[in-house]
Amino acid sequence: MTSNVFFESIQKHYTKELPFVVYRKPNTNEVKAMLQNDNVLHCVSDYSESGFVFTPFDINRESILLPLNASEVMSIEDEGHYEDRTISHLLLEPSELEKTQHLNLVETGIDAITKNEFKKVVLSRCETVRLSEDNPIHFFKRLLNNYPTAFVYCWYHPKAGLWLGATPETLLNVEGNRFKTMALAGTQKHEGTLDVIWEEKEKQEQQFVTDFIVESLKEATNTVNVSNATTIKAGNVLHIKTKISGTLNSGLKTILQKLHPTPAVCGMPKQRAKEFIIKNENYDREFYSGFLGELNLKETFTRNTNRRNVENNAYNTVKSVTNLFVNLRCMQLKNNEALIYVGGGITNDSIPENEWQETINKTQTIKAVFN
Repeated sequence: MTSNVFFESIQKHYTKELPFVVYRKPNTNEVKAMLQNDNVLHCVSDYSESGFVFTPFDINRESILLPLNASEVMSIEDEGHYEDRTISHLLLEPSELEKTQHLNLVETGIDAITKNEFKKVVLSRCETVRLSEDNPIHFFKRLLNNYPTAFVYCWYHPKAGLWLGATPETLLNVEGNRFKTMALAGTQKHEGTLDVIWEEKEKQEQQFVTDFIVESLKEATNTVNVSNATTIKAGNVLHIKTKISGTLNSGLKTILQKLHPTPAVCGMPKQRAKEFIIKNENYDREFYSGFLGELNLKETFTRNTNRRNVENNAYNTVKSVTNLFVNLRCMQLKNNEALIYVGGGITNDSIPENEWQETINKTQTIKAVFN
């Protein structure tokens, strides 16, 4: 299948107002699509289902599923560069009122931390870009071009909305009973090098996330391995990343309820931070800072034993694979507008003006598709 036929099929599906998702996993060349054959709104019950899942920030709300058994699946190899189409738009810089509101929100968060209500809280806001068109395929191709190391996606359901993103953060990867996840926190602008100095605030924030994940998984795992922290590039910003892996002894639903939302998108302790966010942010995050991805798809793995005197002694095994990503660096297309969601972690060392600038830096990842 050519890329033209691939994207034309998705475009026709979208025109018919039928649900679909098209995506590319980090550092891969395969672009996959799942086209649901009706407009029914399917929801996850216990995460034993198979398909593509889209879960909101508030895990108590319904998680939406594009079921594998009710969808057409197709894929192409990533060409590396897609058409660069000019899209007329109007970037609206945040107003002084919006800035003041966010600074006040951050100050309120810091005040709550000093009163020991929680150790960390992630506070967010939403920016608007006015568009001359809102065809998602054009934006998706630009995301593919710009962000080869991110999970890039375009997701649509006529009863739930239209979302795109290029997220740097894995929530959970599971193959059989083996899992991988990451702690990702701390942000600074990329200035051409990964050899940077991190402030104590960022180091503390990263340690909060790492400790939370390890502690949350303790009862649900047999083994847990934690790597050293490294600096990674995501779009035009840098983060601190720690890899966490091991083996599971519990089902997906139990693991996800423990992990989501992580301190990287919510705070710590989780429930107190979440309550503060819902009460004080004064807008609905919806699917921003939720998670999305492949749920319980079957994949075949080939293992060659390389034993002496045995030629081509390979074994094929079929495993259930789940690849879930945190929905960061994302936007919602709605009424010829792009709603861009962005946030940052607040600790007792946070400086409100710096936190505001961090959100400005992060929005450039998505805004780059309009330039």
